[in-house]
Amino acid sequence: MAIHADQLEAILRDSFPDAEIKVAGDDGVHMSAMIIDESFRGKNRVQQQRAVYAALKGKMDGPSGELHALALTTKAPE
Repeated sequence: MAIHADQLEAILRDSFPDAEIKVAGDDGVHMSAMIIDESFRGKNRVQQQRAVYAALKGKMDGPSGELHALALTTKAPE
C-alpha cells in the first residue's frame, strides 16, 4: 500500500508539531521530506534522521513497508 505526501506530512507532524515540513513525491513509495525543527538543535545528522525514522513508526520497515525510499533534509532553524 502506497503512502501519499499529505499522509506522510501528517505522520511527521505528529512527532514534529512546530516544524517546517515539506514533502514531495507522487509515486507513493519514493518520497522526499525537508524538516526544520528546533528539536534537531545540537544533534548530528544521523541523530536527526533517526528521530524522523522513529516518527515513521515502521512505515519504512523491510520489504513490506509502505514507504520504500525517503530522501531527508533535516536541520534546526537558523
